[in-house]
Amino acid sequence: MNTLEQITGEFVGMVWGLPLVGALVGAGIIFTLYFGFPQLTMFKHAIDIVRGKYDDPNDPGEISHFQALTTALSATVGLGNIAGVAVAISVGGPGAVFWLWVAGFIGMTTKFTEVTLSLKYRDVSEDGRVHGGPMFVIKNALSKKFGFLAWGYALFTILSSFGAGNMFQSNQMASVVNSSTGLPEWAAGLIFCAFAMLVLVGGIKRIGQVTEKLVPLMVVMYLGGALITIFYHSKDLGVMFSSIFSGAFLGTSAVGGFAGVVVKEVIVQGIRRATFSSEAGMGSAAMAHAAAKSTPIAEGTVALLEPFVDTIVVCSITALAILSSGVWTDPTVSGADLTSAAFATAMGPVGSWIVTIAVTMFAFSTIISWSYYGEQGVTYIFGEKHIPKYRYIFVIFIFLGSIAKLATVLNISDAVYGLLAIPNLIACFILMPKVRKMLTEYKAKLKSGEIKAFK
Repeated sequence: MNTLEQITGEFVGMVWGLPLVGALVGAGIIFTLYFGFPQLTMFKHAIDIVRGKYDDPNDPGEISHFQALTTALSATVGLGNIAGVAVAISVGGPGAVFWLWVAGFIGMTTKFTEVTLSLKYRDVSEDGRVHGGPMFVIKNALSKKFGFLAWGYALFTILSSFGAGNMFQSNQMASVVNSSTGLPEWAAGLIFCAFAMLVLVGGIKRIGQVTEKLVPLMVVMYLGGALITIFYHSKDLGVMFSSIFSGAFLGTSAVGGFAGVVVKEVIVQGIRRATFSSEAGMGSAAMAHAAAKSTPIAEGTVALLEPFVDTIVVCSITALAILSSGVWTDPTVSGADLTSAAFATAMGPVGSWIVTIAVTMFAFSTIISWSYYGEQGVTYIFGEKHIPKYRYIFVIFIFLGSIAKLATVLNISDAVYGLLAIPNLIACFILMPKVRKMLTEYKAKLKSGEIKAFK
């Protein structure tokens, strides 16, 4: 296991080096400037669309705007917010939170771009089933010489569904349940397998029905516990914010059991965790949005809300709870257990239970959403007939993740997941003039009244 951990650690270091971090940040900045800050100018309109104000029952697709948003959020608002943020602070210090904010803001435009393209170039079968995502964008919008990128993206999606979307989630779920209840990790894994299989057999419609109920509930409950923790330690907020901004540009010195870290590692950790959490630049959430009954720009506008909710709101509140409580300096605690320890400082055992329940719901919602993403990859490479086989293998990996070692799981998840960005960003850069043209036309129709509210 030590050798495997070392090998996977070197692999993730190669993938998540400064070139990939620079590409993700650079893409977000370029898209933001090129499209005129849509995360600001289109924000209110995004809220109106999600509320159903512009829903057209004649639009093609399988699920509603809200179901598409909650399905995508169920994959993004997950353990990246609880365990991922904790890892970022444990490794990168308080300064990583600043870069997490930066990545979240510019990631809103990246998400807008990739989702718009996925709606524009999705495949709709004769029976109304929808398949979308960067691999279909590349296939339908670019020449055949880019076919290898589409195939590669589909393969990385399948592998990521087993790692980032499955094993990491079940690993952290089993760990925190074991800490709170004493239930063995393997037993928790088996229970998770059974529940996941019940949902997966229903496809995207069943997933959308589950997530539209589960996501609002889990976010409200978790944020409530985090805010109580922050208010309990409110006297330390001034020092905490100072450490976030100073650490972002100066690095963080050794504090308590924290070993200290240089600026480069602070930036990499912040960007990596923000990306792992919001999925901006990965193109994965676009696969859920592609199934929405919507038009390209409208759904892209809805999608820009995801990094805002996931990173700017949920991740930030998690980070503030961990930092204000002071538990981040303890080197013996990591991942979701660190967040649990922070909540416990304000609420005792109740705080730990809130995190336990939140981790369970977050992990479950992420797993079922990522199974759908993996199915899109399987469909592209092998065809729909192999989806049932994929589901059985996927469920087995839920159990394997629950008993695996965190460091190895995290390394594999991060590495394969990071590879998704390469073909996705290439397609987004090539096609961004088409996105701007669609955006300009959409705004003109909105202004003229051609696009009307139905409610």
